[in-house]
Amino acid sequence: MDLGIAGKRAFICASSQGLGLACATALAAEGVHVALNGRNEEKLAAASATLRQRFPGVTVTTIAADLTTGQGRAEIVARYPQVDILVTNNAGPKPGVLNDWTEEALLLAMEANFIPAVQLIRSWLPGMQQRRFGRIINITSAMVKSPHYMMGLSTSARTALTAICKAISREVVADNVTINNLLPERIDTPRQAFMLQRLMSLEGITLQEARQRSEQSIAAGRFGRPDEFAAACAFLCSEQAAYISGQNLQLDGGTYEGLL
Repeated sequence: MDLGIAGKRAFICASSQGLGLACATALAAEGVHVALNGRNEEKLAAASATLRQRFPGVTVTTIAADLTTGQGRAEIVARYPQVDILVTNNAGPKPGVLNDWTEEALLLAMEANFIPAVQLIRSWLPGMQQRRFGRIINITSAMVKSPHYMMGLSTSARTALTAICKAISREVVADNVTINNLLPERIDTPRQAFMLQRLMSLEGITLQEARQRSEQSIAAGRFGRPDEFAAACAFLCSEQAAYISGQNLQLDGGTYEGLL
């Protein structure tokens, strides 16, 4: 299927590895010019070199900038004044419990998983409306719908992003600008590797045991692949997805037990 987005310009947050890089790869495969972002220049260089080799007809650029700071976001917007596709993404806070959630921790969670996405949307949304094409995809979490105590900080900030984007989506869809959220659970990425290491430390078990226990919590009996996740992202960015907006798509191996 031709998704109709070849030649569009995409900015993918936190895309030197993991789900961000997977989404950038899927978009580049569709002929989208992609801008990669991260804080580690070496990782960005390696990721961009791989994409250029795989997709020689696509422009791949990078910017090492910290999304969590106003200065970092200003550098990004100055470098890329026009964006057709925005994929927001950032690592979540460390797991914890109520006693860990100081005011500083709460603010840091919002500064990582809420404020950057909203501010980038504010910067690029008017241009999308004027050009009558825009696709905004927020990578949030399955726990937006199924909160887990240990992940309360991450869940709260991502739920705030979900709420504000739902409000915005109704105002801009008539301009062919859509805003949707992807809710991953147990995708095989460096973040999942971190969570497995944490489980090993807490339970005193091996990596194989930690992985098996984690996989058993998924209805599909396995971790999701980054390319499976990224394929959903690419479709929501397509011309064919113009009638889908304000939605939360779970990629969780069928684990969620609710109806809505």
